[in-house]
Amino acid sequence: MSIEIKAPTFPESVADGTVATWHKQPGEAVSADELIVDIETDKVVLEVVAPADGVITEVLKGEGETVLSEEILAKFEAGAAGAAAPAAEAATEAAPAGDAEKVGPAARKLIDENGLDASQIPGTGKNGGITKEDVMNFMANKPASAPAAAAPAAAPTAAQPAVSVNVPAGERVEKRVPMTRLRATIAKRLVEAQQNAAMLTTYNEVNMKPVMELRKQYKDLFEKTHNGTRLGFMSFFVKAATEALKRFPAVNASIDGNDMVYHGYQDIGVAVSTDRGLMVPVLRDTDAMSLAEVEGTIADFGKRGREGKLGMEDMQGGTFTITNGGVFGSLMSTPILNPPQTAILGMHKIQERPMAVNGQVEILPMMYLALSYDHRMIDGKEAVQFLVTIKDLLEDPARMLLDV
Repeated sequence: MSIEIKAPTFPESVADGTVATWHKQPGEAVSADELIVDIETDKVVLEVVAPADGVITEVLKGEGETVLSEEILAKFEAGAAGAAAPAAEAATEAAPAGDAEKVGPAARKLIDENGLDASQIPGTGKNGGITKEDVMNFMANKPASAPAAAAPAAAPTAAQPAVSVNVPAGERVEKRVPMTRLRATIAKRLVEAQQNAAMLTTYNEVNMKPVMELRKQYKDLFEKTHNGTRLGFMSFFVKAATEALKRFPAVNASIDGNDMVYHGYQDIGVAVSTDRGLMVPVLRDTDAMSLAEVEGTIADFGKRGREGKLGMEDMQGGTFTITNGGVFGSLMSTPILNPPQTAILGMHKIQERPMAVNGQVEILPMMYLALSYDHRMIDGKEAVQFLVTIKDLLEDPARMLLDV
């Protein structure tokens, strides 16, 4: 039975997508619910799975091509895995190297665009098939092969210095890769944020010793009580930010044209770094979440982000954002706003520094905090007091429980 493989139904905020990766090629056996192609939008990567056991008979949209919502991507023959796949395999074995049947759609596109000879490209795919990666590797090594072939023609007149086999002397290799849709969208939004907002940043520092001691004292009991959920620092920052947002509503607001929208809830986005770029999934109603719920949800976001399984519903909305450059070693930075939000909190590396405490010098674990805010919506006084509130709550965590 012939079936049309279609792109997912995109939300209203997403106009189209791009075919990112074909995981299965025509003639290759596919099991029901097995991943066959990734569709990248400007927010997330959507997975398309096989509707049944069978085989892909024809790919209509190659990698890099734009697709609309529910547009046909390929043709699929259900129940044909037992017959079609071996036939395709036999055809591949009989075909000479570089034959069109051994070249995937994405690889063929690269070959045609760069005027390459498929017969010269070694294939590492199934039955010697040529993949997109094979073409890219061939192109990367091509500059190295030309000088090597020409070398015997010219007899050297003097001893030549030893040179790397892969990179000849004087060669400066470059690799040009198209920007992904997600990366292009991130770049566009960051530039728009700087151009359209009156962005300002205020800094402060927080003594992390009280939180670190509390975490050290209870982390084992916390993990045991909450089914393996680990107690980290982010949950303290989320709860402190939630309390500060309630005290300073302008920081929890957004700008819509000439209107200022004040939100009566706290939905905090937490920046997650992935191979595809920075994503900001949102914790909903953080005022009602416990520390364990915050930690568990963030851990789930990180896991799904690395696997490319964050959905659009995970990243829509948000009234405030927290980003943690400290996990990569950043000592201080200026975070950029996440429109239409009016503020973002930047966490940084915890570093021991000598501090004056009651006339005495003590070595304390300190962290710089940065709050970038839209001055059109938030006055400097509110921004400074908001950051001081977070500092005070973290340096005396009991205040978060007592609401003082």
